[in-house]
Amino acid sequence: MTATDQPPSRTDEADRAARGGDVVPLRQATRTWFAISWQTFGGPAGQIAVMQRALVEDRRWIGQQRFNHALSYCMLLPGPEAQQLAIYTGWLLNGTRGGLVAGTLFVLPGVLTLLALSALYVAFGSTTAVVGVFAGLAPAVVAIVVQAVSRVAKRSLTHPLLIALAAASFAALALFAVPFPVVIAAAALAGWLIGRYRPDALTPAGGHGADDGPAPLIPDDALHHEQPGRRRTWRILGAGLLLWAVPVAAAALLTGTGSVFTAQGLFFSGTALVTFGGAYAVLAFVAQQAVQTYGWLSAKEMVSGLALAETTPGPLIMVVQFVAFLGAYRDPGSLDPWAAALLGALLTTWVTFVPCFLFIFLGAPYIERLRGNRRISAALSGITAAVVGVIANLALYFAEHALFTDVEARSFGPLHIALPDLSTLRPTALAITVIAALLVLRLRWSVLRTLGVCAAIGLGAALTGLPGI
Repeated sequence: MTATDQPPSRTDEADRAARGGDVVPLRQATRTWFAISWQTFGGPAGQIAVMQRALVEDRRWIGQQRFNHALSYCMLLPGPEAQQLAIYTGWLLNGTRGGLVAGTLFVLPGVLTLLALSALYVAFGSTTAVVGVFAGLAPAVVAIVVQAVSRVAKRSLTHPLLIALAAASFAALALFAVPFPVVIAAAALAGWLIGRYRPDALTPAGGHGADDGPAPLIPDDALHHEQPGRRRTWRILGAGLLLWAVPVAAAALLTGTGSVFTAQGLFFSGTALVTFGGAYAVLAFVAQQAVQTYGWLSAKEMVSGLALAETTPGPLIMVVQFVAFLGAYRDPGSLDPWAAALLGALLTTWVTFVPCFLFIFLGAPYIERLRGNRRISAALSGITAAVVGVIANLALYFAEHALFTDVEARSFGPLHIALPDLSTLRPTALAITVIAALLVLRLRWSVLRTLGVCAAIGLGAALTGLPGI
């Protein structure tokens, strides 16, 4: 923590928050969110871990229970839960302005990076250097996600019952292909039952998952000043829907209802409402429609886009920007292909992320008031435990696809398992994963430093012709 990040009096700041002021100066919060935004590699596990380290552990701006409560709510929403968690936390710290700053900065580096990489892919996608850099990044993310899962589990799983719930959630997803909404609903029910019959299981034990350290600026028992109400709800709903719809309507008016821009705006507006369970839950549908129905790109290019999104900061759902970029580049209408690609990518990004702000600003004041309800808090604690299993399942998925060329879905009665073909193991990718694990787990290197080293190794392996990258 730098001198500029030293918090003022926590009592004064809590009183200021209750009266509607900023918990921390907006300029200071903006600098912090900007720093966080460039460290959000590794999917939701890594992104949540980065925010926890920066906001809960280092700066003590928010308490662990408050952080977990917000995360549980975000897991119930469609869309990228990590970005929604940033919006929620930014709203707690600085009101609506803070939520807008946090949510925008959270995705901005990914938007800019993926735009550059999409253009690079279109122009030089098959070059050895580009392939090598990405081949080094992908296995490194495996180790980073493992570290993130460990961090989140240590803070959230404070009782054997919660550990069992996390393990059951992982097994349901990884072994039985249970739909994500069913897992979350079952976890909420399990949490409610635990809260009713074993309330002691939901009380953090000292030294394990406890919220150690100085008191946070936002106490766990303090309510946010903003009151929910019908007038506020209709005002936010109207403004949010207007901001969401106007760019799509403008695209239809200026380029025609049959243009690629109108199709992309409408299609990705729809997918933004069904992305429950993170990007993986909806990417199969997106790939099928983008490849087979609209013909915006090939199946191989979809896989390449996913790899690009995996290795850039920000939510994985950002891959839809790559899809739109290629689709608009190849069907630009009367526009220059590069201008069309930029327009399609930005329009798709807009309709994908604007709903996240709408969901948080609408629901957060109500969720804040429900924190005092023990039954609902217990249900959300169950969801928080399940989140660990969900993230662990995502880590397994990524590891299989980063380290093996072929992964086949197999069924054995009720079991539905993704099994890698062991003969397709990528030895260089495995070696990079081991090096990354040593750097982040043993030597405790930063995410960016580790990714830089692994990208250099991947580049060197590609240039020297090493197999298995």
